[in-house]
Amino acid sequence: MTSDKYEFFKVVQEYLSKAASVVHLDAAVEAILSQPRNEIIVHFPVRMDNGEVKLFKGYRIQHNNILGPFKGGIRYHESVTLDDVKALASMMTWKCALMRLPYGGGKGGIKFNPRNHSTAELQRITRRFAHALGGNIGPDYDIPAPDVGTNGQMMAWIMDTYMNTVGHVNKQAARGVVTGKPVASGGTVGREKATGQGVVHCITEWARERRFNLEGSTYIVQGFGNVGSNAATILSRYGASLIAVGDHFGYLRSPEGFNPHKLSEWTRQHGTIQGYPSGQPISREEFFSTRCDLFIPAALEGQVGAAEARALDCKLIAEGANGPLTPEGEKILLDRGVDILPDVLANSGGVTVSYYEWVQNKRSESWDLEEVDEKLEKAMKNAYREVVDMARSKDVDLRTAAYCVALDRIQTVYRERDIFP
Repeated sequence: MTSDKYEFFKVVQEYLSKAASVVHLDAAVEAILSQPRNEIIVHFPVRMDNGEVKLFKGYRIQHNNILGPFKGGIRYHESVTLDDVKALASMMTWKCALMRLPYGGGKGGIKFNPRNHSTAELQRITRRFAHALGGNIGPDYDIPAPDVGTNGQMMAWIMDTYMNTVGHVNKQAARGVVTGKPVASGGTVGREKATGQGVVHCITEWARERRFNLEGSTYIVQGFGNVGSNAATILSRYGASLIAVGDHFGYLRSPEGFNPHKLSEWTRQHGTIQGYPSGQPISREEFFSTRCDLFIPAALEGQVGAAEARALDCKLIAEGANGPLTPEGEKILLDRGVDILPDVLANSGGVTVSYYEWVQNKRSESWDLEEVDEKLEKAMKNAYREVVDMARSKDVDLRTAAYCVALDRIQTVYRERDIFP
């Protein structure tokens, strides 16, 4: 991390405040959006494989539901804090509004390192967390999804726990309580790659607009989990070359370029890029100073501070992660003329395809990959165009523009519905 005192929620609130002044957001609406509607904290015991009982702390933040049910991932990570989850929940509100999804923002998490636990322990932790949340989640109220440290299997456990503990006349209707499920358990094809796919759609739109040829271009990726690996794999089809990559264990460089498919397979087997045979280990500093055309930060928030921003030598940053740039880092990069595709736009492919999964569950339908991909491409390109148009009309950066588009839509609904009572 670039700073031990990175206050993510405060940063997101500052972005909100800046965009609110640009679109002349009503004071009442800004006040409502400045804090989550509900903050749920639960403590629950789980028996470990050795018989020991450990107490876990879980969060579910429900930011806003004026547009529809709360929607957002569940994160398993040792650095999960209330502040971070509040920030991420509010960002989900902007993403859903920007993508025209009938959702509001939510986010959850448990503060622990999932890599230190067996599959059996992870199942018990997940099920106990779902049980502790109880009726605070539901297919028409709050719909979790995978995030850092969680996956489709864990969503299947949450769904099963919910279906067996919360009363429903039609149990099958409860499948939509989570998205990002395995396809056999009611998930949708195309969901796993959706966030990375959305990042690439934004990059290709940027390249088309800038008349930049992706064929023969170079890029680096920080974080090679679901988002980073899928973005890299898809981007390679355009002839771009992955020349440096990093994860929580370290960084590798390959001047002639990595094969993203083989690197993804290695990571699936070993849980890290570390030890990958055709890469030269480099330091974090060397990674950030690697000259390239595109940089995809797809790790955690607050990774690119002032030092990293000064070291970066690229034309475009496409935020696969949420909040990877600190405000100081972002200012340095913008002053240097580096284009930044903000998280609220660039990584919203995941929640968009989650919406398609939810719709399929509600209708008892199953769409093919071609239909899902087609809908996602159209949605991402429309959102990209709206953000760019807003940026030009208001003379602001793309992050502020993305917030402006979202806030405009939310404000319209508040003005139509007014404040209860």
